[in-house]
Amino acid sequence: MFRRIYLDNSATTASDPRVVEAMLPYFSEKFGNASSIHFFGQEAKAAVDKARHQVANLIGSRPNEIVFTSGGTEANNLAIKGLLARNSGSEKPHIITSAIEHSAVTNVCEDLEKQGYAVTYLPVYEDGVVRVEDLKNALRDDTILVSIMMANNEIGTLQPVEEIGRFIKELRASGRKVWFHTDAVQAAGKVPVNVEEIGCDLLSMSAHKIYAPKGAGALYVRRGVRLQVQNIGGHQERERRGGTESVPHIVAFGTACEFAAAEMKASGIELGKLRDRLESEVGEMIEGVVYNGDRERRLPNISNISFRSIEGEGLLINLDMQGIAVSTGSACSSGTLEPSPVIRALGREDELARGAIRFSFGKNNTPADVDRLLEVLPAAIENLRRLAPESRKEARAV
Repeated sequence: MFRRIYLDNSATTASDPRVVEAMLPYFSEKFGNASSIHFFGQEAKAAVDKARHQVANLIGSRPNEIVFTSGGTEANNLAIKGLLARNSGSEKPHIITSAIEHSAVTNVCEDLEKQGYAVTYLPVYEDGVVRVEDLKNALRDDTILVSIMMANNEIGTLQPVEEIGRFIKELRASGRKVWFHTDAVQAAGKVPVNVEEIGCDLLSMSAHKIYAPKGAGALYVRRGVRLQVQNIGGHQERERRGGTESVPHIVAFGTACEFAAAEMKASGIELGKLRDRLESEVGEMIEGVVYNGDRERRLPNISNISFRSIEGEGLLINLDMQGIAVSTGSACSSGTLEPSPVIRALGREDELARGAIRFSFGKNNTPADVDRLLEVLPAAIENLRRLAPESRKEARAV
């Protein structure tokens, strides 16, 4: 029986045993509701407060600027919909985002368009990077929100969020009411994130991308930014998100942030070595390879490669049968037969978009995992190309 290899860490990560150990008591003996005023409740509240400090420390914010959510999707919804609902007048204002945002942003924007809001989707060109000049040109008198992700979940490209933040700050200094949100779900814990350096007003995070269980996330809300509550209920999270806090998941999230802050630099170096070796050897071993996104300005753990004359889904299944888990794109987009919108936004033709595979490494991966992948990948691609319709047509012609 072969050893299974997981190379889909951008979809989710395995929970760190240290994180699980930290959260387990809050399922049993420390089971209190953090809103209760007796001992059990205050014990839970103290754990939530500690986690809030741990999350804040990872991104350089104040603890009281952290709002816990159920994950990145809720954080993005609260940021965008909450800000618009609180700060829009009777007219529907204008939003600027990019063509490669995660569906938790893109689908929210598309829904807002149906409600009468105007949305501009900035291009990213072949390198997968937004141009600040395009943002400046897209600005309108009624622009109220700019939402540009920090790092793309499929190709790993890092966006110029610091430059965008400086531009938004200049706008506000001139009297304009424009806010800046960045989806940092993929970036936080993998590369340095500092909300003061970015200059953002809102920033989204998710626990299960950094070795904590699914079920928790956070939204950074800069002091003074007002949001309309989207989860209407109790007075939790300073009345910014109603609902009983999931104390075990919040404890896990905070613990994962603490480990990420301490281990990020060393982990990034090792992940970059695995990614770079894969790309170097794939280029030598296989023909018809195209690398997607900027190969310098990106996360250390993601490699997105298009293979000509194959269907990515076919390669994914073939590799899975040999014990290797990869992805054709965002896990939240699985189930669709359409080519990846992110790869198409790079200007790639449908053949390359359909043949794109995301290899995303995590701290549990080893050089032996790359050895195994390189052992089976060339033959898998050769077999798929042999079975491709073009190959059958050529065979009949001969």
